[in-house]
Amino acid sequence: MSKPYSVEPPRTATWLVSLFTLAEEAESILGDLLEEFSSLASNSGAAFARRWYWRQAVKTIAHLIPTAFRVAPWSTAAGVVGGFLTRSLVGRLPGRTILAVLERYQVYQYHFETYMFFASTGMDIGIFITFLCAGCIVALVAKGTEMAAAMVLSLIFGAMAVVGFVGFQYVVGRTGDLESLWMLTWYFADSLAVVIGAAIIRTRRLNARTLPLNP
Repeated sequence: MSKPYSVEPPRTATWLVSLFTLAEEAESILGDLLEEFSSLASNSGAAFARRWYWRQAVKTIAHLIPTAFRVAPWSTAAGVVGGFLTRSLVGRLPGRTILAVLERYQVYQYHFETYMFFASTGMDIGIFITFLCAGCIVALVAKGTEMAAAMVLSLIFGAMAVVGFVGFQYVVGRTGDLESLWMLTWYFADSLAVVIGAAIIRTRRLNARTLPLNP
């Protein structure tokens, strides 16, 4: 007898869907996707089935984000507000701390290149960490709808960054240069950090839920 046809769906797509899916719906949604994927893989081939699975994963995630606000509006909104306030309160802390340390040890006089690194890239990294913390706060507050709240907050920060960037470019009259593009890249990286922070907390919760209990 020949072996039954068996192929696994894309793990990354499955993981992304599990991040956004509500706990009580995860098994049924992933089960339906897996059943249809297996049927397509048998009839149309693994490559076709994987492409279909990715499309369905994206559609499912896009549907689950507004669903989270309908199912748990208060906790999801609180997560967005909590993350926004966290970023607002601690946003300037990395820059102030770095400058204070640089001035305290007179790095400018003795190690100019080190000073320039921390005064530019070091501050960018510090700001990235504050957005990461904001994402973690979102996930801690919006339990169960962590990723939906994080995506909304990320879009808010992204929109604010783009508006600020365009306004700045208009005022100074600079468009399209490498420095401006690098600045815009960091803006989008900061918004992505919100999603990464929430994904870390969500993944830990999923892992804790699936760990077997000790006898």
